Amino acid sequence: MRTGTSIRIHPEVRAALRARQPVVALETAVLTHGLPREAAPQLHDVAGEGWDSAAPANLALARAMEHAVRQAGAVPATMAVLDGEVRAGLEAAELERLGADRAARKLSARDLGPVIAERASGGLTVAATLAACRLAGIQTFATGGIGGVHRGFADTLDISADLAAIASTRAVVVCAGAKSILDLPATLEALDTHGVPVIGIGTAHFPCFTCPPDPALRCSASVQDAAGLARAAAAHWSLGLGTGVLAVQPCPESFQTPRAEFERDYAEVSAEMMRKGVSGLDITPFLLGALARKTGGQSLRANVALLLHNARTASEIARKLLDLEASI
Repeated sequence: MRTGTSIRIHPEVRAALRARQPVVALETAVLTHGLPREAAPQLHDVAGEGWDSAAPANLALARAMEHAVRQAGAVPATMAVLDGEVRAGLEAAELERLGADRAARKLSARDLGPVIAERASGGLTVAATLAACRLAGIQTFATGGIGGVHRGFADTLDISADLAAIASTRAVVVCAGAKSILDLPATLEALDTHGVPVIGIGTAHFPCFTCPPDPALRCSASVQDAAGLARAAAAHWSLGLGTGVLAVQPCPESFQTPRAEFERDYAEVSAEMMRKGVSGLDITPFLLGALARKTGGQSLRANVALLLHNARTASEIARKLLDLEASI
């Protein structure tokens, strides 16, 4: 189904939306520019039955994310641009094609118009995925960690478009906080400035991606579970407040990296990045890849664990939001 010429909605996603069934949006920047393109059978113990040990890790994760959403009772809508067309929901062959396409671009919201005009393809960041959510009418989105204010931003003005996108999209974004490579206090302040409620699920403190929550950083509110988050989001929107709701939960504890250990590794890979002159959209993929190598794959294991955890929680929230709508 096409809505205008801007987006194609997969028949399964379209049917779920029309039937008021839960739908969870999934990004694809992690597919095109996140995980390695080599098989990673060692991640099967992290991901469980949804992990294809023979497939490249990036594709195996995308499939496992969709599997986790389905197992939790929702319909996955993996978002991408293929041949100049925004897609909400991909066929299996389209997912494989995107995962193998080394020319695929990493797309933020600003890139969507030009890439559509060029009939090119790419994976969507948080900001671009939220733009697709607005077009498709999807209100729940699962990702890993959002972008935010970069360290040293006073000199670079490097602030992710994710923050403005969350502020302008009526959706719940489920994540493990912001990536630990960012300036986390400044990121929280920016979310506050935009009027975005940052609600911890089972935590009063802001999660730091693969690191434990920081006791110095408080969420604006906290709830115990997905049902509580859904109630808070519904109440927020009932007041006419149109911002998104950021739902944050810690990386599963057994996969967390102590903050001091992370900071030591980050200092070393950051120095390497500076020597190589990495900049712009290449910064985050470079740092995450370098950290995975530095930690012997432990950061990759944590990344996969938290992504799947967030997909399951987002599915529960999507179901609870629809339950609330039905009860009104």
